[in-house]
Amino acid sequence: MKTWLRSLLDRLTLYLPVVLMGALAMSTYWLARTSPVSGATPQAAVVQHLPDYFMREFAVQTFDAQGRLKSEVSGVQARHFPDTNTLEIDQALIRSYDGQGTLTTAGARQAVSNGDGSEVKLTGDARVVRAAKVSPQGKAQPELTFAGEFLHVFVDAQRVVSDQPVVLTRGADRFSAQRMDFDNRQRVVQLDGRVQGVFTP
Repeated sequence: MKTWLRSLLDRLTLYLPVVLMGALAMSTYWLARTSPVSGATPQAAVVQHLPDYFMREFAVQTFDAQGRLKSEVSGVQARHFPDTNTLEIDQALIRSYDGQGTLTTAGARQAVSNGDGSEVKLTGDARVVRAAKVSPQGKAQPELTFAGEFLHVFVDAQRVVSDQPVVLTRGADRFSAQRMDFDNRQRVVQLDGRVQGVFTP
């Protein structure tokens, strides 16, 4: 009996390292599968369209190098959105002066301006009015008005564009169109779609 037991113990001690190595390998495999991966790249945070500051009942003025008023923007409320770098203004009123001192006024129920103010989208009872003036050649230029539900103003390029119905009034003359592109520098207006015009003699 002792010989049989001793033989069994000899065999167990012979295979014990193999059994222990197998158990250790299985436990290592299980730990590797269930442990979180270190150094995993975190997912980028979802950018939300939320304002980072507000202004209420405000007016912002800018001046040129000689101290003359260049522009003034006012409104009931404004919200700045950092994800798009845009400024939304409720009941917006914008007044600006060109190099000759001619006043241009723009207003709408809502205005959306890009970061540097070079583009403004006017929505809801939008209106842009350039005051009457005299050209450098001494020719009188009557008041010019654009009105519609949407006007896209390119400030630096001096353009007013709309892909929606618009009414253009120049002095006593009146035009309406479904789309418009006005280039103040070239003194050219392009009216598209169903165009109607009334000229006063």
